[in-house]
Amino acid sequence: MPEIRNYTLNFGPQHPAAHGVLRMVLELDGEVVMRADPHIGLLHRGTEKLAEHKTFLQSVPYMDRLDYVSMMCNEHAYVMAIEKLLQLEVPLRAQYIRVLFDEITRILNHLLWIGAHALDVGAMTMFLYAFREREDLMDCYEAVSGARLHAAYYRPGGVYRDLPDSMPQYDLSKMPKHNAGDIKFMNSNRQGSMLDFIDDFCQRFPAYVDEYETLLTDNRIWKQRTVGIGVITPERALAKGLTGPMLRGSGVVWDIRKHQPYEVYDQVEFDVPVGTNGDCYDRYLIRMEEMRQSNRIMMQCVEWLRKNPGPVMTENHKVAPPNRESMKSNMEELIHHFKLFSEGMHVPAGEAYCAVEHPKGEFGIYLVSDGANKPYRLKIRAPGFAHMQAMDEMARGHMIADVVALMGTMDIVFGEIDR
Repeated sequence: MPEIRNYTLNFGPQHPAAHGVLRMVLELDGEVVMRADPHIGLLHRGTEKLAEHKTFLQSVPYMDRLDYVSMMCNEHAYVMAIEKLLQLEVPLRAQYIRVLFDEITRILNHLLWIGAHALDVGAMTMFLYAFREREDLMDCYEAVSGARLHAAYYRPGGVYRDLPDSMPQYDLSKMPKHNAGDIKFMNSNRQGSMLDFIDDFCQRFPAYVDEYETLLTDNRIWKQRTVGIGVITPERALAKGLTGPMLRGSGVVWDIRKHQPYEVYDQVEFDVPVGTNGDCYDRYLIRMEEMRQSNRIMMQCVEWLRKNPGPVMTENHKVAPPNRESMKSNMEELIHHFKLFSEGMHVPAGEAYCAVEHPKGEFGIYLVSDGANKPYRLKIRAPGFAHMQAMDEMARGHMIADVVALMGTMDIVFGEIDR
């Protein structure tokens, strides 16, 4: 008989399934994991400290770079914390736009998650399918903010600007990859406003989710890799600080959008999917259903936004810049504009915690102000950070290959974990 001895394996950080920057030290008995020790901090950028040296407005783009797959949801918690300290009323149209883009972001996140998760455990097709739909939603990001990823679209007091009346069109390229007929077809749903484009996407999207489920839900290899893997009980999930699909997968009904509603989540109808077994497969099913529910919320927001024009930014010029026309014709507005972008807004002294139901769980911003134009302290409550601590408990007794499935099911992005 060959002698089997315990040995220690470095999993990552360069391993493709370790998402670039996770070094996991695995203690193995043969191929069975006895202990998993995650080493984090390889992506540390000091966001919380940097924010203390930037004005409140200048820190908005830092939020996009935390979890760079759920950009606007990060911004949302940050601007809500500022608004709470300022006791600022956000226009209703801006609240609906925020909810619309929160759900677009949730779908963007879950599409990348299912693509990467399936790729990590060996399914290539899923990755290509998911990125096909991400393109349409990325075009929405680009249309409102000019950037496909780091939007900086949410601002204290509302959103940067209203939704555009037209969508960018594809054009014939000098490199003749597409002929005129192809271009016409590609532009067919871009003839109206952005709301028309989102509405068209919402009509098509449920059929795409059906395609993903056809590929995976009853696929025996997928079920062998996920059913019964990484089971976590409701009690342990709560004790470990798990939130979002990781918590709901264990059967705990908790969704901040339902239980502590913010913006207009109490005005829209949606269901919260909950699992029973607490394994990777249940968490997969929950996220698939969440995409359908997000689509449902988006359709309700589009319907409301079509019927209700209005302002998307507060009229308080101590917080929000005046429009260009009044800034160039009125001395008072010019001073407001200059002060806001040179010195920044002064937020009353106090402390606030605001959390949103981020695609990965509870993302919270704890903000302390001393009345200056910069945060006195900023603490980010990242969902992935709490999930990472459950890795050891979930991995024990599983095989090395299952560690990859566990990392996929956690949906971890290291920008927010290492900060």
